[in-house]
Amino acid sequence: MNTATSSVRPWLLARRTARMNPSVIREILKLTEKPGIVSFAGGLPSPKTFPVAEFEAACAKVLRDDPHAALQYAASEGFGPLREMVATMLPWPVDPARVLITTGSQQGLDLVAKVLVDTDSKVLVESPTYLGAVMAFMPMGPAIVSVISDEQGVVMSDLEAKAGGARFLYALPNFQNPSGRTMSEQRRATLSETSARLGLPIIEDNPYGDLWFDQPPPAPLTARNPDGCIYLGSFSKVLAPGLRLGFVVAPQAVYPKLLQAKQAADLHSPGFNQRLIAEVMKNGFLERHVPTIRTLYKSQRDAMLNALAHEMPKGDPDSTLTWNKPAGGMFLWARLPKGMSAADLLPYAVAQGVAFVPGAPFYAADGDPRTLRLSFVTPSVEDIRRGVASLAVAIKTYAATL
Repeated sequence: MNTATSSVRPWLLARRTARMNPSVIREILKLTEKPGIVSFAGGLPSPKTFPVAEFEAACAKVLRDDPHAALQYAASEGFGPLREMVATMLPWPVDPARVLITTGSQQGLDLVAKVLVDTDSKVLVESPTYLGAVMAFMPMGPAIVSVISDEQGVVMSDLEAKAGGARFLYALPNFQNPSGRTMSEQRRATLSETSARLGLPIIEDNPYGDLWFDQPPPAPLTARNPDGCIYLGSFSKVLAPGLRLGFVVAPQAVYPKLLQAKQAADLHSPGFNQRLIAEVMKNGFLERHVPTIRTLYKSQRDAMLNALAHEMPKGDPDSTLTWNKPAGGMFLWARLPKGMSAADLLPYAVAQGVAFVPGAPFYAADGDPRTLRLSFVTPSVEDIRRGVASLAVAIKTYAATL
């Protein structure tokens, strides 16, 4: 017997869902599934860096030595030995009891939002900033305020003008996504002193800090003021993103509530995956493995810089494409000539067989339509050259329509 569906009440969505929007990047990545597209769009680590053999051996060992514990429910705080490893590898004294293992550092952002943000809370972000952080914060209904930023990070005068009543400043000091910039030592010292004086907490997101090319970045902001910062890290960029593991280091005043928020979200991050990573990290593996990632990514960055210089020589910033030279990480930030829009350029680029991410969505307000993000770590050197050449053709084709 059929039941009339007209009697079923419509689903009533929570008001916060109106503040949930699809990721612009994920939507653009669908374009890259077309055959022959060279993608500079995704922020994906190179599969060449995944230590497959080490994970294969770790799987066998974990299942052989302690299979029942590895496959059972686990502590919400995380696997003890892994928390100790995280505490040991950070460049300031960290109590393992302050380490919370998360399901990717993206979950850390979600937990921070749930614990620290109320409706209409003021939250400060860099300009531009990581789109995924804005997506994590928005369902809580904050008032997100951009702080003017230059090549060294947030501008102190604008920070001081906007800090009143803010819950925190969210910052990525190292090889920022999307801009690739690195906060200088002087700016970090000033920011730490200023935020402490203003009573402004800092959420320091550092997924790329180990991916430096010529010299390590300055000490983290959290190392300068551990009680005034929450630090987020990730295993995705140095081991494998598919395991979805990251971590949060938080002061005692905040840690218990972050833990409770995690318990409500997923009970705990996958215990088997945590044991795998702990096993792989034994005996100093990261110290041997990460330099190979740096070497690969530096060669690909150089290939992109050389290709850009060859195809689109720099000139007047208003009439030619300009770009920066990131000292590490995965992204290069570029700006189109005056009067152009990266969003309008994108269809021309896809038609030429290359994709990128327009920069405007990375701004919490007043996005610069001329900016674009180029990721250089996944394509081969040959594809980078081909993709940049195609991008140059797309820009010329688009310019002819203006």
